[in-house]
Amino acid sequence: MTPYEEIETPSQLRAGCEAINTRLAGVARKVVEAAPSIHFDEFPREIPKRTIQISEAAQRLANALHLHLD
Repeated sequence: MTPYEEIETPSQLRAGCEAINTRLAGVARKVVEAAPSIHFDEFPREIPKRTIQISEAAQRLANALHLHLD
């Protein structure tokens, strides 16, 4: 804020405070939430890995660099 900047109206100040309070309330909720589990038995399904498609141009470039993406 510069020394010559106009002071906002009370309704603008109130709206700014309410926006900050809303954001802080959301942060406070996230802080007290339990962390997600990392135990396998709580996630018994298997998720297949995505396949990676290597284009012909990428393969030619990799072969030229001797990377051999086969």
